[in-house]
Amino acid sequence: MSQDHSQELEPIVDRAYRFALRVVKLVQVTPCDVVGTVLGRQVLRAATSVGANAEEAIAASSKRDFANKMNIALKEARETHYK
Repeated sequence: MSQDHSQELEPIVDRAYRFALRVVKLVQVTPCDVVGTVLGRQVLRAATSVGANAEEAIAASSKRDFANKMNIALKEARETHYK
């Protein structure tokens, strides 16, 4: 993708980063029982994956690659919401 697209996506990446930080704080106060540990790990992986995939989208080699990475980020966001 061109450089001007990275400026457009910066707010999305920043929001995903702040979202991941909030989820980290949430997981830190989740009970340490079996359910809390399992769900905490799953939600943490999904939440941090949103930003990682958005970052990858910025460096996409084509529009199709960009769309695919952003679609994965959306799926991870929905997975986080579900949990």
